[in-house]
Amino acid sequence: MTIANRWNLPDLGLGVGLRTVHFAHVLEKHPNVDWFEIISENFMATGGRPMWVLDSVAERYPIVMHGVSMGIGGTDPLDWAYFRELKELARRCKAVWLGDHVCWTGVAGRNNHDLLPIPYTEEALANIVRRIREVQDFLERPLVLENPSTYLEFASTTMPEWEFLARMAEESDCALLLDVNNVYVSSRNHGFDPFEYLKTIPWERVVQIHLAGHTDHGTHCIDTHTGEVVDPVWKLYAEALRRAGPRATLLEWDQDIPAFDVVHAEVKKAERFRRGLEVRA
Repeated sequence: MTIANRWNLPDLGLGVGLRTVHFAHVLEKHPNVDWFEIISENFMATGGRPMWVLDSVAERYPIVMHGVSMGIGGTDPLDWAYFRELKELARRCKAVWLGDHVCWTGVAGRNNHDLLPIPYTEEALANIVRRIREVQDFLERPLVLENPSTYLEFASTTMPEWEFLARMAEESDCALLLDVNNVYVSSRNHGFDPFEYLKTIPWERVVQIHLAGHTDHGTHCIDTHTGEVVDPVWKLYAEALRRAGPRATLLEWDQDIPAFDVVHAEVKKAERFRRGLEVRA
């Protein structure tokens, strides 16, 4: 069964993050990859070669923008200069969609350069819903927001993360990027059932899925985006596809990045799960 997303955004297939170490390979070899995801901030407030590379890649491949500095869950005033630049970048590269993370990134005008967790409370929910609506009105498109990986929980939290995400998406009318590696990492760190998490996700709002490797320290996991995807994460991916049908899927590999073909081969492992859906259909 396939649940269409409510905006009819396309299933782009299997994508790879566009990283500096792979620029030359992508430009010279034109690999048979379905699409690329960029980290938005890497191409903002810049020009020269990075923008030339992006322009060249965007001529051949669909582009999705995924940011790390929006701070949509924060309390500082929204940075409209940032959003104007984000909107212009999306126009320039013809981004199919754009988004960021359910987090905050700083306070009092200082960027912490990390994806900081928010308390799952009614007050935090009202705050992030209001901010998402304002930003979507300005961008004239839905935000695609990713569930975070977290390493601590707030004593003030009154609902589980999956309930918070579901209500946030419904009340703000935003889209979701489901990172199944983050679900697994957080489940290990906090002791919840990751399959219970997937039961509550509003699948009609999920337009993209992230896969990644992580670092397992035994007592806890860190979302390092390094190495191959582990079997428990593949099982969560399979469950997501079983519930929703095929979704645009991307592999993140951001530490000790190997050759492009190695990264591409890892995301192509997802094909067997997509083919399994076709067989069952």
